[in-house]
Amino acid sequence: MNRQLSQQEIDAVFQNMQDHKRESPAVKFDFRRPDRIPKSQVRAIHLLHDTFVRNLVSSLSAYLRSYLTVNLVSVEQLSYAEFLDGLPSPTCMVSLGLSPYDGNGVLELNPSLVFPILEMLLGGTGKASSAIQRDITEIEQKLLDGLFRIILHDLREAWKGVTDVDFTIESMETEPQLLHILAPNEAVVSIGVEVRIGETVGMMNIAMPSIVIKMMRQKFDQQWSVRKTHASRSEQSRVLRLLRGANLTLEARMEGQTLSVREFLGLAEGHLLTFDFPVERPIDLLVNGIHKFSGQVVSTGRKRACLIDTVKLVPNQGKINEEGATGVGTDDAR
Repeated sequence: MNRQLSQQEIDAVFQNMQDHKRESPAVKFDFRRPDRIPKSQVRAIHLLHDTFVRNLVSSLSAYLRSYLTVNLVSVEQLSYAEFLDGLPSPTCMVSLGLSPYDGNGVLELNPSLVFPILEMLLGGTGKASSAIQRDITEIEQKLLDGLFRIILHDLREAWKGVTDVDFTIESMETEPQLLHILAPNEAVVSIGVEVRIGETVGMMNIAMPSIVIKMMRQKFDQQWSVRKTHASRSEQSRVLRLLRGANLTLEARMEGQTLSVREFLGLAEGHLLTFDFPVERPIDLLVNGIHKFSGQVVSTGRKRACLIDTVKLVPNQGKINEEGATGVGTDDAR
């Protein structure tokens, strides 16, 4: 029997079709990695370790007395077995305690970094062959204690932005497959850091259990909702302390007249140049090319010197805390 559908029945059919379209698509779930963390938290970890590598550059440069660069290369989620498979063998790796959280992390230094650093700690140039493939000795492990203390201190300071984690060394191993601190299929967050010392390049790898980081999710949300825009007093003090041993170039500059190219080409030995510079006029003192002081040329013994009269304040910079005039020799002045 043929029957015409009512408008209400037609609307119900179309409504049914729309409801089916609204169903969310199926998403693959990897049962081997149930502890994966959201991408927003991975980005927060990336920002956190950006701070870590910036601090580490200053700390390691001062410790090794050498210029170096440190770059954050990757932050990714892997299984613990995949993390270990990506490490060289033998290598230098330590098991990290993560107090007050349960579980352990891993810090690994490639041999291509370890042996040049050991050479530098013993007074060498740090140009040891990066092709050395052997286990480190007990004596070498003791020499590396200071290096690991610095790395873990900066790691601890970086994590303070989220939570207090006391990173401590619990054991050291040279064969990755023998460090059984996590199940092979347990998810970890792997942080890859490239360290370059002169021509020497190597990787430092850190792994933390994803389940531990998931426990910190609320603290990540609280701390990274507002980005820090100004350095704290402790950070400023730390940078100043590291810079105190740096060398600066000081120039006492007396501005002279300009010369034409014809006059310049005609200069020869024995010519006398007059600067037309009054004796009473202050001369400029430049620190690394920046005008910082003004002073007068004076004599001290058989040498010329410069007596600082005034300090030129640079914007956003305080005064020098030393009182009185300071005598600075001008043997290298120009």
